[in-house]
Amino acid sequence: MKTALWLYLFMFVAFFDLHAQYPILTPFAISLGAAPTFIGWMMGMYSLTHLPGNLLAGYWVDRYGSKWFIAISLVCAGMLLLVQSYVADPWQLLAIRSVSGFVLAFLSPACLAMLAKLGRSRTHQGKLMAGNGLVHTLASVVSPAAGAFLVAEVGFTTAFSVLGWALIAVGGVAAFFIREPKTAAVLSDGFPVHHHHGAVPAPEASLPPVTDSARRIPWLFYGLPLALACSQGILFFELPLLQTSQQSLLTSGLLFSMVSLGALLTLCLMFLHRYSPFVRAAAGSFALALTFFGLAVEWPLPLTVSLFMIGMAKGVIFPATAALLASLSSASRYGRVFSLLSISTSIGAFIGPITAGQFRHAVSPYFIAFLGLMLALVLLAPGKFRSTPDAPPVAD
Repeated sequence: MKTALWLYLFMFVAFFDLHAQYPILTPFAISLGAAPTFIGWMMGMYSLTHLPGNLLAGYWVDRYGSKWFIAISLVCAGMLLLVQSYVADPWQLLAIRSVSGFVLAFLSPACLAMLAKLGRSRTHQGKLMAGNGLVHTLASVVSPAAGAFLVAEVGFTTAFSVLGWALIAVGGVAAFFIREPKTAAVLSDGFPVHHHHGAVPAPEASLPPVTDSARRIPWLFYGLPLALACSQGILFFELPLLQTSQQSLLTSGLLFSMVSLGALLTLCLMFLHRYSPFVRAAAGSFALALTFFGLAVEWPLPLTVSLFMIGMAKGVIFPATAALLASLSSASRYGRVFSLLSISTSIGAFIGPITAGQFRHAVSPYFIAFLGLMLALVLLAPGKFRSTPDAPPVAD
């Protein structure tokens, strides 16, 4: 539990630092002379360069553990932010953001794999994943507004420098305080969890059978996080371009914070973990799709309310998706499974802003988000996702 607390602390600071950039990157690119279409490609390239990093992370995290990938990823991302503070044209910004996408691709699979290995049971794993979502959301509640306020006070150059040094400091401290799980934790039901390095094999008969679903997760499942990331990319592209956002950076930051506040509300509803993670993911995605449809048809609800509802849906979907993957996977494959989750998310985040930038004058980007989420829901096959939430994690 001590390792999990340290991990949450460092993740909070890291996510705070990263989310503080969301409302200021688009105005920064515009100040350099970038057009909306170019901004869409810039945001998309950041996600596209996640893919090779995710592929490498899947294998390396399983082989070498998570600790050093977390620390090195944060330090390198901080150094790139320092360089970013001195860019003079949009193409330099595009290049730096592309490299940042590769560097940060290791962070999420490494963190999720470590949390999954710390779980004493499937239910405990679900709570740890919810804790990850809670930390992520707490950081993102105030960081967009804080980032916008920082730029308003000291300018883009100093703001990026401050954020960069903060990431470097967090990465350096993480190298000393994060400890890789080294022993097998014994569950209350007598089954051991095989953590990375030094796990003592249990007798074959004492382990529950590993079903085919535990070894092979249906590929269509990854369409859900892909559609979710696509819709989020569309939203993050559109919000800074609103007239009210362009008039005030602080207003843009507050709009991003409304999404985080909605997610924080549902993440605090711990009783939701009693329900099937598949049901939670499907229900949250359906609610998210309906909200985007409402935005597309300009329903009478205020924008802040709609953003709060989007955040509530995200607060249900993210921990449910991670818990479902952990329940269908063996402990020795967590790195690869969560890297595939990150890959699908990166592809969606690449498609979203580019699509919005190309077609926003012909059709509402929110309607595109609605169609993507509904298609992903239709392709899901509930029978493929039967899991036993209280069964212990097992190794191959």
